[in-house]
Amino acid sequence: MSEKEFIDLIEQHQGIIHKVCRIYTYNQHDYDDLFQDIMVQLWQSITRYQGKSKLTTYMYKIALFTALNKVKKAKKRQFDANEIADYTTDASDTAEEILHTVIKHLSDAEKALVSLYLDEKDYKEMAEILGITESNVGVRLNRVKDKMRKILKAQEDGA
Repeated sequence: MSEKEFIDLIEQHQGIIHKVCRIYTYNQHDYDDLFQDIMVQLWQSITRYQGKSKLTTYMYKIALFTALNKVKKAKKRQFDANEIADYTTDASDTAEEILHTVIKHLSDAEKALVSLYLDEKDYKEMAEILGITESNVGVRLNRVKDKMRKILKAQEDGA
């Protein structure tokens, strides 16, 4: 793949990368670093793409695993509630802001699952990207939805 083809591919599907970066980072510096790391991994691995799945599935897989690896390396620095100014929701918060605030409380694996769900991936594609069975996708998705409801309720009660 030529550099121009790669750039065209990224321009066409950069939303995937931005979504993953937004879910796994808490500030612009980390976001930029992760975005760059994902770009490097995609560039280095694109020649291994064999067409067995959709290209966007392959891109998601690379982006998610890059993010998860970066998070694992940064686990020394545990989540600090002060990194996000205010977890309480108020009337001025948009639904998207509230959703992303709730997502920040999920585990890394749960974030990946929610990201794929929000991108309207079917269970088969989610299973392929995450390396689990389709039935396990359904079970985990139900559990994470319940967890998100509890987080949201706790935030509302604390407000």
